[in-house]
Amino acid sequence: MDQKTTATLLELAAKSLLSSEPAVIHALEEIPRDLFIPLFSTAFLGGHKKILKAMVRVWPFHCLHLGSLKAQESYYDILETMIDGLPIPPAQNSSSRGHKLRILDLRHNSNCKTTCSRVRITFPFCLQSCRSSQHAVLNLENTQHHVRCLGIGNSGSEVESAQETMELLVDISLNNTLRTQQFLTFLSNKVEQSSGFLHLCCRDLQINRMSANKSILQILNLGCIGHLEMDQAYLGEIITVFAGMIHLHSLSLSNIPFRSYRGRNLKSFLVWLGQLENLQELRLSFFYLKDQLDKLLSVLPPHMDTLCLSFCGISMRDVTFLSQSSQATQLRVLNLNNNHIFSEAYEPFQVLLEKISGTVQHLEINNCMMTDSILSAIIPTLNQCINLRVFNFAFNPITMPVLKSLLQHLASLPRLKHVIYPVPIHCYHEQNFHHSLNRQKLAEVQAQVKAMLHMLHKDHVKWATYSD
Repeated sequence: MDQKTTATLLELAAKSLLSSEPAVIHALEEIPRDLFIPLFSTAFLGGHKKILKAMVRVWPFHCLHLGSLKAQESYYDILETMIDGLPIPPAQNSSSRGHKLRILDLRHNSNCKTTCSRVRITFPFCLQSCRSSQHAVLNLENTQHHVRCLGIGNSGSEVESAQETMELLVDISLNNTLRTQQFLTFLSNKVEQSSGFLHLCCRDLQINRMSANKSILQILNLGCIGHLEMDQAYLGEIITVFAGMIHLHSLSLSNIPFRSYRGRNLKSFLVWLGQLENLQELRLSFFYLKDQLDKLLSVLPPHMDTLCLSFCGISMRDVTFLSQSSQATQLRVLNLNNNHIFSEAYEPFQVLLEKISGTVQHLEINNCMMTDSILSAIIPTLNQCINLRVFNFAFNPITMPVLKSLLQHLASLPRLKHVIYPVPIHCYHEQNFHHSLNRQKLAEVQAQVKAMLHMLHKDHVKWATYSD
């Protein structure tokens, strides 16, 4: 019997068991380990909260991940149910199977299985285990193993600590809704009640309006956070958050009030930013940087590969500094949307394009005042971006002849998959962006683009406008 047939039979058995919740809960102590994973998936998708809670309590593996599963019911209801099932402290768990679960991962991750495969090492291992905190399960177990190998003393306290610590992985979004606040209160109470047994590991933190969400930071280990996204926060507030985020690799800031740049705030912000040695992605939006980009680039790690600066007031001088920076030759993603970088001259951008041509995969220059003459001038350089996969240049005043010329030239790029192009100006009444769009003319443009792609054997490349 092959693996696919076996998996199907296990799924059918799981669905059959769920017909009676009390019977399933009573039988959890006895059912085979191999049935737990399909039973969990079926119970999760069906919203069987009582069964989920009971399964978490007697889970026979080292870790449990949501993976690609998505709840049909309220997301927070399911999370609270599963967290409630954690046997904290472990001594309260009287399961005959023993207490196996150490890591409960409640994040959506399409590349993650329900539980990690068993490997031949001295102690159970989870690929998603926290590596940033001294209270993390993996670090405690490594310490325990090291002590045993050295034969140091009784090591009873280390063993007990590793066995009793549990790890909860969850992404947190502070969006000020009532249900979110209820969940965060529940989570905070659970961590406090565990008296140190539960290590809360948040890798992805999103904050909307920092001033309303400061309390939750007290229960988080900021060293665990890898991605931080903040909207509507003052620079001073951002600096206070940065202090403990030594492993941050992705930072997104938007709608930062200009008045918060006054005094020493910007200087302090740059000092803190310069301490983020692992930073690979920086996304700023509505963060005014005109003629100050050189200060930002001087503190950023040279290995950074993603830079997004939408609505940042980027000037020609800033583009020049970017082209001369150590980050330029590393960039895979560059977004300069909604900056009038072509209002004075195009040469600085052309130099920048030459610098990033060997690495850039995703390029966006929407609404940057790029005209026919400018686009025609940079087409040869664009054609050198051999790794380019996505190119967006919508909302620029371009005519149909130049658009056709661009399409013909970019057809030689081997990895290009997606292009967002501007609606040619002749499709607008009176050739003005602020007047209504002539849908019939746009349809004719789209038909011509499609025909050209077919003629060039590039039907797999998607060319579209934002009006599609």
